[in-house]
Amino acid sequence: MAESIRRMLGRETAGGEGVVRGWLRTVRHGKGVSFLDVSDGSCMDGMQVVANPDTEGYEDVVRQLSTGCSVEARGAVVESPGKGQRFEFHATVVELVGEAGEDYPLQKKRHSFEFLRTIAHLRPRTNTIGAVLRVRNAASMAIHEFFQQEDFFYLHTPIVTASDAEGAGEMFRVTTLPIGDPPRDEKGAIDDAQDFFGRPTFLTVSGQLEAEIGALALSRVYSFGPTFRAENSNTARHLAEFWMVEPEAAFYDLNDLADLSERFLKFVFAKVLDRCEDDMAFFAKRIESEAINRMNTVIEKPFERIPYREAVSILEASGEPFEFPVGFGLDLQSEHERWLTEKHAGCPVIVTDWPKDIKAFYMYQNDDEQTVAAMDVLVGGVGEIIGGSQREHRLDVLESTIRGQGLEPDDYWWYLDLRRYGSVPHAGFGLGFERIVQFMTGMANIRDVIPFPRTPGQADF
Repeated sequence: MAESIRRMLGRETAGGEGVVRGWLRTVRHGKGVSFLDVSDGSCMDGMQVVANPDTEGYEDVVRQLSTGCSVEARGAVVESPGKGQRFEFHATVVELVGEAGEDYPLQKKRHSFEFLRTIAHLRPRTNTIGAVLRVRNAASMAIHEFFQQEDFFYLHTPIVTASDAEGAGEMFRVTTLPIGDPPRDEKGAIDDAQDFFGRPTFLTVSGQLEAEIGALALSRVYSFGPTFRAENSNTARHLAEFWMVEPEAAFYDLNDLADLSERFLKFVFAKVLDRCEDDMAFFAKRIESEAINRMNTVIEKPFERIPYREAVSILEASGEPFEFPVGFGLDLQSEHERWLTEKHAGCPVIVTDWPKDIKAFYMYQNDDEQTVAAMDVLVGGVGEIIGGSQREHRLDVLESTIRGQGLEPDDYWWYLDLRRYGSVPHAGFGLGFERIVQFMTGMANIRDVIPFPRTPGQADF
């Protein structure tokens, strides 16, 4: 089996035979020599493959190659005389695996991210998107490492659900009923009882409610999977399909949860910086000069904790000409969140104890009856990166809140059962995975940090 280019370039010394397989970024032909920049996606750097007339296939293969072709080269790793690279690969044989042709869209020039989204099946071959995907991979593995060492169990929550965890109603319907002529009941309404599940079902917006089931049996669980929002928003911050990280822990209160979120972010960022050094250097040079510094700020500085009321008072007294108003009962906007982290604290900020009227039904109601034990974790450059809360574990309070938000308690019978049978205080948070990939890479548009973006009117690839 061929060694990856990442491993080959990471050798301590040159020497030894090997095989290079990948795609051509560039081809340069000189007099009696050709230089092939081959990438297999395993790292930022490609391997420079050098071929000459003694290379088998030189005239009929190598001299005909163009950008985008896939090749296999056999030969040896040698010390490189060129600057910026330790090794190069001297080929004894070069074989064409797949042609690309003159119409290959990724030529050696700068392409806009808007254009690359139209060829999402090819854009992972670019430096930027390839680096994004490697960072996603490193962050994903770090997330699992963190929760496993914290004694959390990985729970697979359902993608198809009958529950609206957020109470917002912006959900994708899942149905097998014929669209043109669905069955009707006696009143002429669509007869949901004849649908596949015998009731209306949707793609999940969150695995939280089901994660609570796991936590109230296994004590600590986390889910990490796709979630869906049918929000008709065409902004650089929204996706219709995205990945969520959602830990849930029994016997946790809000302070425990804040501690967990701080440890979590510090761990994940440190692992990514360690494992994606070249990729992160690329982002700092080409995309966002503060990318690495922002991550180090999260890793090195203690998070500041501020109750929502105090945060509002600080913002009101700042004298800043904010575009959006500030006041008790109003949600904080990105400009407020960034000001708190970048100008006020100079470090990540955890805002706690939010007005209950702007938070979800499942959050624990504080004794003041005005706020809930909720938290938002804010970081510079992005704003909110984590949202979580202590969950309401008191049956009577939860039933009252569900009704007060216009929901039907019978739809949450099993969720209420958790409060009937051995209820305990518990807490959890949600992290939009693409949001932290944006934070780490500095990429401006969330559509460029997920392999196959799903947005209004766009479901190709």
